[in-house]
Amino acid sequence: MKRSLFNGARLRTCGGAIVVSARSICSGGSWRSTSVWSFGDNSNGALGISSPLLDAYEPTKVPSLPANVTTIAAGHYHSLAVNADGEIWAWGRNEEGQLGRGLDAPRDKWRQPERVLGLDDVNVQAAYASGVVSAAVGDDGSLWVWGRSKRGQLGLGKGVTEAVKPTKVEALLGHEICKVSFGWGHALAFTRDRKLFGWGYAEDGRLGKMGEALISSSVQEPNFYSSLDKSVSMFDVAEKLVAEKMEKENNMPIIWAPSLVQELSSIEVSDAACGLDHSLVLCCDGTVFSSGDNTLGQLGRDTEGTKMLPVQINNFHPISLAAGLGHSLLLYLIPSKGEAEEAAGILSWGWNCSSQLGRHGSEKVPSTVAGLDGKRLVSVAAGRVHSISLTSKGEVWTWGSGRNGRLGLGSSADEAEPTFVECLEGLEVLQAIAGFDHNLLLIAD
Repeated sequence: MKRSLFNGARLRTCGGAIVVSARSICSGGSWRSTSVWSFGDNSNGALGISSPLLDAYEPTKVPSLPANVTTIAAGHYHSLAVNADGEIWAWGRNEEGQLGRGLDAPRDKWRQPERVLGLDDVNVQAAYASGVVSAAVGDDGSLWVWGRSKRGQLGLGKGVTEAVKPTKVEALLGHEICKVSFGWGHALAFTRDRKLFGWGYAEDGRLGKMGEALISSSVQEPNFYSSLDKSVSMFDVAEKLVAEKMEKENNMPIIWAPSLVQELSSIEVSDAACGLDHSLVLCCDGTVFSSGDNTLGQLGRDTEGTKMLPVQINNFHPISLAAGLGHSLLLYLIPSKGEAEEAAGILSWGWNCSSQLGRHGSEKVPSTVAGLDGKRLVSVAAGRVHSISLTSKGEVWTWGSGRNGRLGLGSSADEAEPTFVECLEGLEVLQAIAGFDHNLLLIAD
């Protein structure tokens, strides 16, 4: 029988933000009741709500989940929830087996949350996901993965492209994993002793220079962006970009098992985030590194090279990172002036087709997101072309594309600057995260 575990958000020793307050979830030695809410696109069942409702334009409670959920995770098209008993629940897309139910699970049941089997001896403390893979981290720091990826995202060794049930990543034995972040085909993870590992698709140096030999021997394909019809809407561009990435099957440069990111091997890491085809890394000394494709300015720098290189973040104290399809977000600390709490702000850069940067000005240079002064932000997350942030008071702010209701504001309109999600007023939101086109909230009942 599993023992109950303490799973508030992790407090990073190098200055990271507390995304979920431990005291908010666990009070007096007992767990508070919580619920999961969702909004946005439901075409793959990622919202976990009844089938007649396709999309949710305002946050809607997800039924059939235990009342002691402690943390949540959003893949591109599916969702995960971990409870205080160390169990993990999944719902949404299952084309690649990312729900852990097997590929023959009834399609009409995908949208219904079900417990992931095969982790009976693992006390799950956190969950992470990409478009095709799900992952769980145990309280012993072990990493477990399931799903199907021809790009090596499972990290289970050369040629292993499928895991029907949760499988331990043996290459990381002896390391305690703190966090994993997945892009479309690559992954980054850092350990309790602050080492950074990467694996999966290594094109464009998104895993640093360790993929250089593989990339040089692979067939180079034409740049996707150079062939775009300029009359096509930017949202359709995003759809086409994802489709193009999915179709690349031959001669892919792949790191099949987790390997140390070489150029950061002597530097302590405190956060990492993977976009579709770029990577962001925050080090304990406050330095931010980026790598991968920079066509949309998502690296935040003009320096060239297929490896991890610094982003110029002047006069800011970075706390955490987030990466969307082509945009990047950085939560930074604003030193307090005798106040009880410290405020935080957000820098953004990269693709801004639907105002997902939340500001005007140069897109390739990190700049401050407007309208969040004094909000005391504790987290930020990036979707395909939208962004979402949470304050210490449990307020949710969203901006960018409103398509399919992914801003939770009751309409499909875009928002150029952060906008308060008023329908949540009076509720205590503990965690706010973004999938590609949907969002999840963890709320104290």
